[in-house]
Amino acid sequence: MLSKNQRLRSYSAFVATYRQKRVVSDENIILYGGKNKEEQNYPTRVGFVVSKKIHKRAVKRNRIKRLLRESYANLLKSGEIPRSQGYTSLIFVAKDGALEKNYTQMCSSVKNLVALLATNYF
Repeated sequence: MLSKNQRLRSYSAFVATYRQKRVVSDENIILYGGKNKEEQNYPTRVGFVVSKKIHKRAVKRNRIKRLLRESYANLLKSGEIPRSQGYTSLIFVAKDGALEKNYTQMCSSVKNLVALLATNYF
């Protein structure tokens, strides 16, 4: 589980990340990246968004968010996505295809998107 200082919570933080226009996507997820960090003392803050357009039931939306959170946290813990720590914030937005995906597919999608973001905007 991500600690409180690793979560993106305020509306203004989400808007500031969206304004950076650093976007990569695949068939399951859209990933927005914030500014590059000058100081490495602060952790990267991460937000997860699943719209009501994906599914009307909150149970389904929360399942997608849990999968995304767990896959990001485990990849970060294992050291497979170290380049994600170069950004002040990241936002993962689920797309329509994310509802049918399992944990391993979500992990590979998150890993690929972070690598793609790092190569394009770092």
